[in-house]
Amino acid sequence: MTQTALDVPTPRWAAPLQRAGRYKGAHGGRGSGKSHEFATAVVLNHVADPNYSTVCVREVQKSLAQSVKRLIEDKIEKLGVGHLFEVQKTEILSRQGRGRIIFVGMQDHTADSVKSLEGFDCAWVEEAQSLSQKSLDLLRPTIRKPGSELWFTWNPHSPDDPIERLLRGETPPDGAIVVEVNFTDNPWFPDVLREEMEYDRRRDYEKYTHVWLGAYATMAHRLVFKNWRVEEFEAPPDAHHRFGADWGFSVDPTVLVRCHVIGRTLFIDYEAYRIGCEIIDTPALFSTVPESTKWPIFADNARPETISHLQKHGFPKVMAASKGARSVEEGIEWLRSYDIVIHPRCEHTISEFKTYSYKADEAGNVLPVLQDKDNHVIDSVRYACEAARKTSKAIRRPVVDIPTESRW
Repeated sequence: MTQTALDVPTPRWAAPLQRAGRYKGAHGGRGSGKSHEFATAVVLNHVADPNYSTVCVREVQKSLAQSVKRLIEDKIEKLGVGHLFEVQKTEILSRQGRGRIIFVGMQDHTADSVKSLEGFDCAWVEEAQSLSQKSLDLLRPTIRKPGSELWFTWNPHSPDDPIERLLRGETPPDGAIVVEVNFTDNPWFPDVLREEMEYDRRRDYEKYTHVWLGAYATMAHRLVFKNWRVEEFEAPPDAHHRFGADWGFSVDPTVLVRCHVIGRTLFIDYEAYRIGCEIIDTPALFSTVPESTKWPIFADNARPETISHLQKHGFPKVMAASKGARSVEEGIEWLRSYDIVIHPRCEHTISEFKTYSYKADEAGNVLPVLQDKDNHVIDSVRYACEAARKTSKAIRRPVVDIPTESRW
């Protein structure tokens, strides 16, 4: 830790922000403490200079409940400097000078109305990933007082967001100080958030990297499966194994998977996967999966000749999956209602669960239509679980869910 002149502890990640700079920014995931650190900096700047003025900005602010006002009030109380401030309904005033802290939504401002902010020493933009290009273009020249600063905190969403292009693009402003900070950098990361983080890391890795590590949400919003994790396990001796198979040849793989269900968890522990597999070689491929000759195998019904060949060559319990109208959508919905654990040896299964997604239109809006690619293992899992799906009362979910002594 570093220490300020007021003996307030500062996390190491924030030390560069104490240097002078027109632009200062901190980006990263949830639980990093960046909003708390910036709120503390606001208070300490006003303690150091009672005439200092700060405007706290969001793109949209329909009420003060959406602002950082409450957070700043908490910091005033925690730092024991309440006697220096007058907390009013819509703003916070310095008792010993002309300083003030106000809270605005940029969407409510025009080129004329934003001129009221010209005399402010600092603008702090929270949730800056939501700031529009119009708002950014209005704000930057408005905060023009000599020595004034523009602060930005945000959780990255897309590299095309205006704040990303400004501060993380190829040509950021001269002297801009930008730091990345995540929960791993927060010495005060609370246990309750750690539990949430660990849950997402186990069950929804794409969400974990976006929410907690500040990765861009490029594909996460389109992914079909967010209810799975990779973990080593051993099937219990009394496991009811379920097998499913999909056929391929030239560019598509022939696939066999083994899985079993315990409670509300589906375990996938073995796979066989080969592109260009001749029908004559399919029995040998399937034999690489333990106990595949003993249990029923439900396979794609589009290749009855392949099913017949396997029945005659060591796999008498291979049978056609019934499929039927909406079997894909219903099968996927059933899989989404379970926790799914994939053994690390099932590399192709992991790969498909990572990338299987919904279609999107030209504007990037997610459509309620499944992509028909990179899904051969997933189809096999659907076939394997077909009987369980039809006999169980699965939880139904929608297929698509249609934001000097100063600190610095």
